Amino acid sequence: MSTAAVMGGRQRSRPKRRELFCPSHLDEFLVGNGKKYFLHLLNPDQLVQRGMKATKAKLIIQNYPVLVLSNEWLEELYCTKCGSCRWCHVIRHDKVSHTVRWAPRDLWEQVAHVDGLHGNPTVSQFTSREARRHRQQKTAKGKKIFDAG
Repeated sequence: MSTAAVMGGRQRSRPKRRELFCPSHLDEFLVGNGKKYFLHLLNPDQLVQRGMKATKAKLIIQNYPVLVLSNEWLEELYCTKCGSCRWCHVIRHDKVSHTVRWAPRDLWEQVAHVDGLHGNPTVSQFTSREARRHRQQKTAKGKKIFDAG
């Protein structure tokens, strides 16, 4: 007999971890628990793309000019097989199961308080220029200078 049964309490199971699988390696878990950037919808067409009827979508956008989706967000996740962090578009179906795909650049337009065109205003001009310079340098073989191998 278990100690929980003897003490009159019930056995408690641990909560299951969210299952995030790499879109490139379907058997590999993605790791990350960083900041989530939730998607904001501004027009009814975006709701229609997610399976809602057009009349209902128009009604919702009229009542809520900015609709924040609590089940869709962008998050930076790490895959051990890829060996890198990448931005992913995560859609939650329930507490455990999620759909993950690589985040297209245009999806950032639906995130509030993020301006991908102008970068972070607190970064100095020197730092931004040096980052761009290193990103563009390549070796004679066409590989980037800072790539291993």
